[in-house]
Amino acid sequence: MDGVIYRGSELIPGAQAFIQNLRETDTRFLFLTNNSQRTRRDVALKLCRMGVEATERDIFTCSMATARFVAQQKPNGSAFVIGEGGLLNALHLNGYSVVEENPDYVIVGEGRTMTFEMIEKAVRLVSNGARLIATNLDPNCPTEAGIRPGCGAIAAMIESATGKKAFSAGKPSPIMMRAARKQLGLTSEETVMVGDTMETDILGGVGLGYRTILVMSGGTVREDLPKFAYSPDLVLESVADIPETLNFPSDTITSPTTSKIAPNYTMASAS
Repeated sequence: MDGVIYRGSELIPGAQAFIQNLRETDTRFLFLTNNSQRTRRDVALKLCRMGVEATERDIFTCSMATARFVAQQKPNGSAFVIGEGGLLNALHLNGYSVVEENPDYVIVGEGRTMTFEMIEKAVRLVSNGARLIATNLDPNCPTEAGIRPGCGAIAAMIESATGKKAFSAGKPSPIMMRAARKQLGLTSEETVMVGDTMETDILGGVGLGYRTILVMSGGTVREDLPKFAYSPDLVLESVADIPETLNFPSDTITSPTTSKIAPNYTMASAS
């Protein structure tokens, strides 16, 4: 949610009122995050402490998407994990064992507890046949002190050493984006993706036919938008500028399509 709902430890002006309006209008929504470190409960608590009403049912993480994916591919499997509590918890909840030897998967998430010894072991395991999964391929993560290497940067070391490409279930993968929509019980036409990054939030939404809103409260600048082959439906300064009635260009470009943020619309707010 960093860049959409908050920046660092500060709530983005208007974010609290925006979420409150979604609740008052019975609009179904989820907070999507590519941060695999925290559990759903941890993320919800952080939002609550910032003044945003949230429960763990409102949170959908890339750890959840990854754990559900591997559990579907190989039920009751095993994984060597480079990551922290959010990823470990999601794997356990989906019937996975965390092991040091002979895993079915090597799964890479974010974290500050990674050591080079873990990378070396992951390289050996992948070389010996374990399949490589990354919770997301983000090259870096924003922090209050600046950026730090993200999951994609960590996975890239293992990819380079082994010649094996990591598969990712996090944004912009349709695995995570579709699972979140299905959890809300809605169609693609009823879904709006709100995010601050073109490479993950907007790309994922465009790929699945969602309406997309890019907010400028994160790391994207308007000057970069012409560099992309795809575009969001709307570009706004922040979630505070999202109106209750959304006017999107129609598919035929002959008249605007008006969409009311109401019970049949999903607002997926992403980090």
